[in-house]
Amino acid sequence: MKVEGEYSVAAPRERVWALLNDPGVLRRATPGAKELAPIGQDTYRAVLELVVGPVRGTFEGTITITDKVPPERVTMLVEGSGRAGTVKARGDVELVARDGGTLVRYTGDAQVTGVLMSVGHRLFGGVAREMAGKFFGALAREIERTAAG
Repeated sequence: MKVEGEYSVAAPRERVWALLNDPGVLRRATPGAKELAPIGQDTYRAVLELVVGPVRGTFEGTITITDKVPPERVTMLVEGSGRAGTVKARGDVELVARDGGTLVRYTGDAQVTGVLMSVGHRLFGGVAREMAGKFFGALAREIERTAAG
């Protein structure tokens, strides 16, 4: 399953880059994130609770950050499993400076197995786009919060 999209953030590209590399911000911004703890250089242990249609599942796994080109682009590799199935995904994020803000372009490809996919396969694309929107909305709130504080 592939997803892609764009999101505009009202902050300079360097600020968006810094927040995308802050584990605390990532944990707060990622929908369903229960835990995000560093376990190595650019590698995190993650616990996520996902809801796709009638299926709810907790996934434990790793998120690895690769191919960093500050402040332009980064790749995230996600692997996880839980009672509802397994998730293996790759996401590429590109930051483009635009009119004092940042255009964030993302593409992703996920392989999902188990009950989560068999029951929620028709809903999964919409859920992935909704989660991306929630993530970037939360990132925008982090920018506003840190600018005010």
